[in-house]
Amino acid sequence: EKMPRLGGNTILSGGAFNAVDPGRQSKQGIEDSVDKHYTQTYEGGDKLGKPDLIRTLVENAYPAVEWLESLGMKFEDEVFTVLGGLWPRAHRPSDPLGTGFIKTYEKYINENDGIKVLLDTKATELMVDGGRVVGVKAEGLEGDVILHANNGVVIASGGFAGNVEMREKYNESWPSLTDLKTTNHPGATGDGIALVEVVDANLIGMEQLQLLPMGDPATGSLSGNIEKGVENRIFVNKSGDRFVDEGARRDVMTKALLEQEDAYMWVVLDSVDYPTGDEKNNFNESMNELIEQGRAFKGDTLQELAEAIDVPADNLIKAVEEFNKVVETGGPDAFGRTLFERKIDTAPFYAGPRVPTVHHTMGGIEINTSAQVLNKDGNVIPGLYAAGEVTGGIHGSNRLGGNALADIIVFGRIAGENVANE
Repeated sequence: EKMPRLGGNTILSGGAFNAVDPGRQSKQGIEDSVDKHYTQTYEGGDKLGKPDLIRTLVENAYPAVEWLESLGMKFEDEVFTVLGGLWPRAHRPSDPLGTGFIKTYEKYINENDGIKVLLDTKATELMVDGGRVVGVKAEGLEGDVILHANNGVVIASGGFAGNVEMREKYNESWPSLTDLKTTNHPGATGDGIALVEVVDANLIGMEQLQLLPMGDPATGSLSGNIEKGVENRIFVNKSGDRFVDEGARRDVMTKALLEQEDAYMWVVLDSVDYPTGDEKNNFNESMNELIEQGRAFKGDTLQELAEAIDVPADNLIKAVEEFNKVVETGGPDAFGRTLFERKIDTAPFYAGPRVPTVHHTMGGIEINTSAQVLNKDGNVIPGLYAAGEVTGGIHGSNRLGGNALADIIVFGRIAGENVANE
């Protein structure tokens, strides 16, 4: 681990984990299936993901939830629809952000001998003998480190959303991303992708970069996002008008946001999710804290909220009223939105600002369903595995919200089990 602490992007995430879960979903009246999760993932990525990898992901997602629970991790009793997730199957950890995942791993590491974590240690080179990967060279605070791998090496180093030059090199889908911030931690710079060049590993889908319409205007991070789910909030631009289906794919929403004035929007909702204002968002921040910091705004009426965020009141009121009408009559609405639950009509009302931010890199090292790395000829590279955002070929052109944590754990488990059995 090249960073001084464990966690990576997982600990910064909202923690949403997609999995078809009949036990939880049936209690909420939600119909779902592994086939539906597969279809939404495949079609949601413009059918560019590899079907066998997607099938492996969706079939093993719920067993991964059960595995985490067996290690002591707690999830809330109800699933929800995460931004760009397209369906209510996201599991929310009881601990805030992604801390529940990392705490669970750290507890297991501390309780089991034979697992050593080297922090502040950057892998610099794969060691190869006769075409087989047999170890890793690294640089630590106290000098060089050589790790001999008896069974194999698993690369799980994350994506490259934090590497501006690398983003620009591969970007084909967006305007220049040079000036955009990222949700990612500073270590997400694509180091693992550079490592595999020596073994001629194949890279797939490197041009597929995900932007999210949910960046904090000051930092680009996910922090400060006031939404708790997709069904009960709307987005308005600086004119107070809705401009997109807020339950759509992430790329669709972000492209629409980029066309708005200053690429700037407000997330608008009512107080049902924040009855007192002391309730926390998905990032462990209370609404009252955000208001005190000037990162969210409140109005006892929609008129007052419009004045607080400096948008035309007539437009904001009209946007909410039209949304509420469709909740009554049923969708889709004028934007094609179909995900609704309740009206936005319980005062006080809240708004939080959001901008586009670079969030995820769908491309990376090509693997098979055993998490083995493939070379440019499509053959397995002996002794080399990869899992998580460092890989490509799963999500296609657009990753569904909630599928990243499922991806890293499903394929991380597969890689670990297979390398242990070498």
